[in-house]
Amino acid sequence: MIAVTGVTGNLGRVVVDDLLTRIPATELVAVARDPRKAADLADRGVDVRAGDYDDPASLRAAFAGVDVLLLVSSPDVTPGVRPRQHGNAIDAARDAGVGRIVYTSAIGAEDGQGFLADHTTTEGLLRESGVAHTLLRNTFYSEALVNPGLRDAVAAGEIFGADGGKPVNFATIRDLGLAASAALTGDGHAGVAYELRGPLWTLADLARVVGEVSGTPVAYRAVPSAELGGIGFVHDLIASGLFAEPSDDLEKLLGRPATGLAESVRAVLAG
Repeated sequence: MIAVTGVTGNLGRVVVDDLLTRIPATELVAVARDPRKAADLADRGVDVRAGDYDDPASLRAAFAGVDVLLLVSSPDVTPGVRPRQHGNAIDAARDAGVGRIVYTSAIGAEDGQGFLADHTTTEGLLRESGVAHTLLRNTFYSEALVNPGLRDAVAAGEIFGADGGKPVNFATIRDLGLAASAALTGDGHAGVAYELRGPLWTLADLARVVGEVSGTPVAYRAVPSAELGGIGFVHDLIASGLFAEPSDDLEKLLGRPATGLAESVRAVLAG
């Protein structure tokens, strides 16, 4: 039996949909804080169970009879909250007899700083738990930069950024979800930390590709990150070089090359 948490989120839904092509619905447990939001999965024969990271008892019940668990990291970045929530889930999984936990960690989690430190702490909790586990050190979603907002860039003829010329190894939500599904169902994943990263590209590359796909020249213009609003911190992380290192782990789990920049841009502009 495989259980997936966070099934109403973008990543969790990709994982569940792919698992349903790999295993019978009767062997899949979908865990949601509000099961009503996953009613469509129940209609497909999936066992939908209530599970709240802040309610350890609900987690123990949700994980009963589960062999492999995908622990999707909590979206709550309030200091101190995620490690507590993840600790609740790990303890519940151990108490329920789960054989292996697959955790959606993050790039740089081997020694994370700031909000990434939550993943470092969680990885430590997994080691201390004694439960076999697999770490998926996910890069950031490419959708943070490759999204419908690019249509505005086409209209303006410019893309603004503060990447310091450093590349990103962002990956699509779909690719990361499919990789998680593979790690849940295949053999030889216990004790492995996968560095899940996409192909390298810069914001200047993004501007060039947007121009090529749209047929309208688009330039990249560097600005201070403070001028970029809420996404400015992402550009600061890019400029720090956090996303500059490649890895072929994602390609190995997918069994194919990770989705490239041009393909992602074409999909966004076509939509």
